[in-house]
Amino acid sequence: MLSTGLPQGAVPRLERPGPLRERVYEALLELIAARALQPGQHLVESELAGHLGVSRQPVREALQRLNTEGWVDLRPAQGAFVHEPTEEEADQLLTVRTLLEAEAARLAAAHADSPGIAVLEELCAEGEKAVAAEDVDRAVALNAAFHDKMMELAGNAVLAELAAQVGRRVRWYYTPVARQRGRQSWIEHRELITAIAAHDEQRATHLMREHTEHTRRSYHERNAT
Repeated sequence: MLSTGLPQGAVPRLERPGPLRERVYEALLELIAARALQPGQHLVESELAGHLGVSRQPVREALQRLNTEGWVDLRPAQGAFVHEPTEEEADQLLTVRTLLEAEAARLAAAHADSPGIAVLEELCAEGEKAVAAEDVDRAVALNAAFHDKMMELAGNAVLAELAAQVGRRVRWYYTPVARQRGRQSWIEHRELITAIAAHDEQRATHLMREHTEHTRRSYHERNAT
């Protein structure tokens, strides 16, 4: 195992055709967002390059970009490290998420049709199965898919674009509390589906605010137990 903490073969090598610089950036960003690379972890260019099957140059460029975007910290004479978000940073982002998601829930309640609601129900059922199987990674992915689908049903492209900008960071913060939130999170999703199916905009908004607040509070309380 490399000092980056990634087992050999965990990351597929990138194929040469296409914008390699962008693909290396996306690969590293995904590894950070999914917490395969942990906050505070030292990122060694040569080892990451070996994992991805590329030279060090696109890795160096990706790390510089990730530093600009706040995912990586470049420390003089020390190298690159995955950023460790402060409690204030997390709180600010999760607060913004509440505003976006609450409006999306309201719009989804106003506009969602039967096929869209059926997709939410299917995602919820799969999420419940993932929790029962203690498959945290799948539960996190399904949670993101559920919220993405609800945003799609809202039918507001600008809102969806803003939500996408914070989506990976939301997953970054949600992953450490996914097990703690567990089944309760999907119970709340079920309640949201009921409100959306009933076209109850006020209740959908209220439930989403409560739902995102529970996640925000769980994040801040994650080390208390």
